[in-house]
Amino acid sequence: MPSNADPIRNWFEQGGRAYARFRPEYPPELAAFLASVAPDNRMAVDVGCGNGQLTQLLASHFDAVVGLDPSADQIANAIPGKRITYQCAPAEQLPLSDGSASLITAAQAAHWFNLPSFYQEARRAAAPDGVLALVSYGVLNLESALNERFQRFYWNEIGPYWPAERKLVDTGYATIDFPFEELAAPPFEIRVHWRLSQFLGYLLTWSAVRSAKEAGREELLLGFANDISSAWGDENIQRAIVWPINMRIGRL
Repeated sequence: MPSNADPIRNWFEQGGRAYARFRPEYPPELAAFLASVAPDNRMAVDVGCGNGQLTQLLASHFDAVVGLDPSADQIANAIPGKRITYQCAPAEQLPLSDGSASLITAAQAAHWFNLPSFYQEARRAAAPDGVLALVSYGVLNLESALNERFQRFYWNEIGPYWPAERKLVDTGYATIDFPFEELAAPPFEIRVHWRLSQFLGYLLTWSAVRSAKEAGREELLLGFANDISSAWGDENIQRAIVWPINMRIGRL
Protein backbone atom coordinates (compact mmCIF):
# COMPACT_ATOMS: atom_id res chain seq x y z
CA MET A 1 0.00 0.00 0.00
CA PRO A 2 1.36 3.47 -0.77
CA SER A 3 2.31 5.52 2.28
CA ASN A 4 0.09 8.38 3.36
CA ALA A 5 2.74 10.90 2.30
CA ASP A 6 3.43 9.57 -1.17
CA PRO A 7 1.50 11.21 -4.01
CA ILE A 8 -0.05 8.64 -6.36
CA ARG A 9 0.06 9.34 -10.06
CA ASN A 10 -3.36 9.52 -11.68
CA TRP A 11 -2.70 7.28 -14.70
CA PHE A 12 -6.15 8.05 -16.10
CA GLU A 13 -6.04 11.84 -15.99
CA GLN A 14 -6.14 11.73 -19.77
CA GLY A 15 -7.55 9.12 -22.10
CA GLY A 16 -11.11 9.03 -20.80
CA ARG A 17 -12.48 8.57 -24.32
CA ALA A 18 -10.39 5.43 -24.92
CA TYR A 19 -11.21 4.19 -21.43
CA ALA A 20 -14.93 4.58 -22.10
CA ARG A 21 -14.65 2.87 -25.47
CA PHE A 22 -12.47 -0.11 -24.63
CA ARG A 23 -12.83 -1.03 -20.97
CA PRO A 24 -15.00 -4.14 -20.39
CA GLU A 25 -18.40 -3.68 -18.76
CA TYR A 26 -19.45 -5.27 -15.49
CA PRO A 27 -22.33 -7.77 -15.55
CA PRO A 28 -25.71 -6.40 -14.40
CA GLU A 29 -25.87 -9.22 -11.84
CA LEU A 30 -23.02 -7.59 -9.94
CA ALA A 31 -24.99 -4.38 -9.36
CA ALA A 32 -28.07 -6.38 -8.38
CA PHE A 33 -26.08 -8.27 -5.76
CA LEU A 34 -24.53 -5.11 -4.32
CA ALA A 35 -27.98 -3.54 -4.06
CA SER A 36 -29.28 -6.64 -2.27
CA VAL A 37 -26.79 -6.30 0.59
CA ALA A 38 -27.27 -2.54 1.06
CA PRO A 39 -29.60 -1.52 3.93
CA ASP A 40 -31.89 0.41 1.56
CA ASN A 41 -31.98 1.83 -1.96
CA ARG A 42 -31.71 5.53 -1.18
CA MET A 43 -28.25 6.35 -2.52
CA ALA A 44 -25.21 4.56 -3.94
CA VAL A 45 -21.85 6.26 -4.39
CA ASP A 46 -19.28 4.98 -6.88
CA VAL A 47 -15.84 6.30 -5.95
CA GLY A 48 -13.16 6.41 -8.63
CA CYS A 49 -15.99 5.87 -11.08
CA GLY A 50 -13.97 6.50 -14.24
CA ASN A 51 -16.44 6.75 -17.09
CA GLY A 52 -19.27 5.27 -15.02
CA GLN A 53 -19.30 1.61 -15.99
CA LEU A 54 -20.52 0.40 -12.61
CA THR A 55 -22.21 3.71 -11.79
CA GLN A 56 -24.80 3.36 -14.54
CA LEU A 57 -25.62 -0.23 -13.51
CA LEU A 58 -26.28 0.87 -9.93
CA ALA A 59 -28.79 3.44 -11.18
CA SER A 60 -31.23 0.61 -11.91
CA HIS A 61 -31.37 -0.21 -8.20
CA PHE A 62 -31.06 3.07 -6.28
CA ASP A 63 -33.08 6.27 -6.10
CA ALA A 64 -29.89 8.29 -6.61
CA VAL A 65 -26.35 7.44 -7.62
CA VAL A 66 -23.29 9.66 -7.32
CA GLY A 67 -20.19 8.99 -9.43
CA LEU A 68 -16.97 10.55 -8.16
CA ASP A 69 -13.58 10.66 -9.88
CA PRO A 70 -10.58 13.01 -9.58
CA SER A 71 -10.15 13.11 -13.37
CA ALA A 72 -12.15 15.73 -15.25
CA ASP A 73 -11.43 13.84 -18.46
CA GLN A 74 -12.99 10.67 -17.11
CA ILE A 75 -16.06 12.55 -15.87
CA ALA A 76 -16.41 14.28 -19.26
CA ASN A 77 -16.71 10.84 -20.87
CA ALA A 78 -18.98 9.34 -18.20
CA ILE A 79 -22.18 7.52 -19.09
CA PRO A 80 -25.16 9.81 -18.28
CA GLY A 81 -28.31 8.70 -16.51
CA LYS A 82 -31.46 10.24 -15.02
CA ARG A 83 -30.58 9.18 -11.48
CA ILE A 84 -26.85 9.79 -11.78
CA THR A 85 -24.83 12.81 -10.72
CA TYR A 86 -21.13 12.98 -11.55
CA GLN A 87 -18.59 15.13 -9.81
CA CYS A 88 -14.81 15.53 -9.74
CA ALA A 89 -13.56 14.59 -6.31
CA PRO A 90 -10.82 12.42 -4.81
CA ALA A 91 -11.59 9.33 -2.75
CA GLU A 92 -9.99 10.93 0.28
CA GLN A 93 -12.36 13.93 0.27
CA LEU A 94 -15.85 12.70 -0.50
CA PRO A 95 -18.32 15.56 -1.13
CA LEU A 96 -21.08 13.71 0.75
CA SER A 97 -23.21 14.47 3.78
CA ASP A 98 -22.64 12.45 6.93
CA GLY A 99 -24.65 9.22 6.97
CA SER A 100 -25.98 9.66 3.44
CA ALA A 101 -24.69 6.66 1.45
CA SER A 102 -26.37 3.26 1.62
CA LEU A 103 -23.72 1.70 -0.63
CA ILE A 104 -20.19 2.89 -1.42
CA THR A 105 -18.34 1.15 -4.23
CA ALA A 106 -14.88 1.44 -5.74
CA ALA A 107 -14.53 -0.56 -8.93
CA GLN A 108 -10.99 -1.20 -10.26
CA ALA A 109 -9.93 1.89 -8.33
CA ALA A 110 -9.20 1.22 -4.65
CA HIS A 111 -5.57 0.31 -5.30
CA TRP A 112 -4.96 3.95 -6.25
CA PHE A 113 -6.48 5.34 -3.03
CA ASN A 114 -4.90 6.39 0.23
CA LEU A 115 -6.93 3.70 1.95
CA PRO A 116 -6.82 4.95 5.58
CA SER A 117 -8.11 8.35 4.47
CA PHE A 118 -10.71 6.79 2.18
CA TYR A 119 -11.94 4.44 4.90
CA GLN A 120 -12.30 7.36 7.29
CA GLU A 121 -14.40 9.22 4.73
CA ALA A 122 -16.45 6.10 3.92
CA ARG A 123 -17.32 5.58 7.59
CA ARG A 124 -18.39 9.22 7.85
CA ALA A 125 -20.53 9.18 4.75
CA ALA A 126 -22.13 5.76 5.23
CA ALA A 127 -25.70 5.37 6.40
CA PRO A 128 -26.36 3.03 9.35
CA ASP A 129 -25.44 -0.52 8.26
CA GLY A 130 -24.11 0.91 5.00
CA VAL A 131 -21.97 -1.30 2.80
CA LEU A 132 -18.55 -0.74 1.26
CA ALA A 133 -17.55 -2.85 -1.76
CA LEU A 134 -14.08 -2.85 -3.30
CA VAL A 135 -14.41 -4.48 -6.71
CA SER A 136 -11.63 -5.50 -9.07
CA TYR A 137 -11.23 -7.71 -12.08
CA GLY A 138 -8.12 -9.81 -12.45
CA VAL A 139 -5.90 -10.86 -15.32
CA LEU A 140 -7.90 -11.78 -18.41
CA ASN A 141 -7.89 -15.18 -20.05
CA LEU A 142 -8.08 -15.69 -23.80
CA GLU A 143 -8.90 -18.76 -25.83
CA SER A 144 -6.26 -21.47 -25.44
CA ALA A 145 -4.53 -20.76 -28.77
CA LEU A 146 -3.86 -17.17 -27.69
CA ASN A 147 -3.63 -17.35 -23.93
CA GLU A 148 -0.04 -18.57 -23.51
CA ARG A 149 1.32 -15.67 -25.57
CA PHE A 150 -0.80 -13.17 -23.68
CA GLN A 151 0.15 -14.46 -20.24
CA ARG A 152 3.84 -14.27 -21.14
CA PHE A 153 3.34 -10.67 -22.27
CA TYR A 154 1.42 -9.76 -19.11
CA TRP A 155 3.68 -11.33 -16.51
CA ASN A 156 7.14 -11.22 -18.10
CA GLU A 157 7.26 -8.51 -20.75
CA ILE A 158 4.92 -5.70 -19.69
CA GLY A 159 5.05 -6.80 -16.03
CA PRO A 160 7.98 -4.60 -14.99
CA TYR A 161 6.10 -1.51 -16.21
CA TRP A 162 3.06 -1.94 -13.99
CA PRO A 163 2.83 0.51 -11.09
CA ALA A 164 3.38 -1.16 -7.71
CA GLU A 165 -0.31 -0.75 -6.89
CA ARG A 166 -1.21 -3.23 -9.64
CA LYS A 167 -0.02 -6.09 -7.43
CA LEU A 168 -3.09 -5.49 -5.27
CA VAL A 169 -5.30 -6.22 -8.29
CA ASP A 170 -3.32 -9.33 -9.22
CA THR A 171 -4.03 -10.75 -5.76
CA GLY A 172 -7.74 -9.94 -5.97
CA TYR A 173 -7.37 -7.34 -3.18
CA ALA A 174 -6.70 -10.24 -0.80
CA THR A 175 -3.78 -8.38 0.78
CA ILE A 176 -5.54 -5.03 1.18
CA ASP A 177 -6.20 -3.93 4.75
CA PHE A 178 -9.98 -4.16 5.13
CA PRO A 179 -11.00 -3.46 8.76
CA PHE A 180 -14.71 -4.16 8.41
CA GLU A 181 -17.20 -6.93 9.09
CA GLU A 182 -16.87 -8.84 5.83
CA LEU A 183 -19.71 -10.24 3.78
CA ALA A 184 -19.43 -13.23 1.45
CA ALA A 185 -19.93 -12.67 -2.27
CA PRO A 186 -20.92 -15.11 -5.02
CA PRO A 187 -18.54 -15.56 -7.96
CA PHE A 188 -18.87 -13.16 -10.89
CA GLU A 189 -16.95 -12.70 -14.10
CA ILE A 190 -16.80 -10.35 -17.05
CA ARG A 191 -17.20 -12.13 -20.37
CA VAL A 192 -16.99 -10.48 -23.78
CA HIS A 193 -16.49 -11.44 -27.41
CA TRP A 194 -14.14 -8.95 -29.06
CA ARG A 195 -12.52 -8.37 -32.40
CA LEU A 196 -8.76 -7.88 -32.51
CA SER A 197 -9.04 -4.08 -32.64
CA GLN A 198 -11.14 -4.05 -29.47
CA PHE A 199 -8.67 -6.26 -27.64
CA LEU A 200 -5.67 -4.13 -28.62
CA GLY A 201 -7.63 -0.96 -27.83
CA TYR A 202 -8.20 -2.29 -24.31
CA LEU A 203 -4.48 -2.90 -23.87
CA LEU A 204 -3.82 0.72 -24.83
CA THR A 205 -5.74 1.82 -21.72
CA TRP A 206 -3.26 0.05 -19.43
CA SER A 207 -1.04 2.19 -17.24
CA ALA A 208 1.79 -0.30 -17.92
CA VAL A 209 1.51 0.27 -21.66
CA ARG A 210 1.74 4.01 -21.15
CA SER A 211 4.75 3.50 -18.88
CA ALA A 212 6.49 1.24 -21.43
CA LYS A 213 5.94 3.85 -24.14
CA GLU A 214 7.41 6.56 -21.93
CA ALA A 215 10.41 4.31 -21.33
CA GLY A 216 10.97 3.99 -25.08
CA ARG A 217 9.99 0.32 -25.21
CA GLU A 218 7.47 0.48 -28.04
CA GLU A 219 9.19 -2.46 -29.74
CA LEU A 220 8.00 -4.65 -26.85
CA LEU A 221 4.42 -3.57 -27.51
CA LEU A 222 4.70 -3.94 -31.27
CA GLY A 223 6.23 -7.39 -30.94
CA PHE A 224 3.33 -8.62 -28.87
CA ALA A 225 0.78 -6.97 -31.18
CA ASN A 226 2.33 -8.70 -34.18
CA ASP A 227 2.40 -12.09 -32.44
CA ILE A 228 -1.16 -11.92 -31.17
CA SER A 229 -2.42 -10.64 -34.52
CA SER A 230 -0.91 -13.65 -36.29
CA ALA A 231 -2.41 -16.04 -33.76
CA TRP A 232 -5.79 -14.28 -33.88
CA GLY A 233 -6.26 -14.83 -37.61
CA ASP A 234 -9.01 -12.81 -39.29
CA GLU A 235 -9.13 -9.55 -37.32
CA ASN A 236 -12.93 -9.51 -37.50
CA ILE A 237 -13.29 -12.84 -35.70
CA GLN A 238 -14.82 -12.28 -32.27
CA ARG A 239 -12.94 -14.22 -29.61
CA ALA A 240 -13.99 -14.95 -26.03
CA ILE A 241 -12.23 -13.01 -23.26
CA VAL A 242 -12.93 -13.56 -19.55
CA TRP A 243 -11.91 -11.60 -16.45
CA PRO A 244 -12.56 -12.96 -12.93
CA ILE A 245 -14.21 -10.45 -10.60
CA ASN A 246 -12.86 -10.17 -7.05
CA MET A 247 -14.49 -8.30 -4.19
CA ARG A 248 -14.01 -7.26 -0.58
CA ILE A 249 -17.37 -6.31 0.89
CA GLY A 250 -17.95 -5.01 4.40
CA ARG A 251 -20.56 -3.48 6.65
CA LEU A 252 -19.57 0.01 7.78
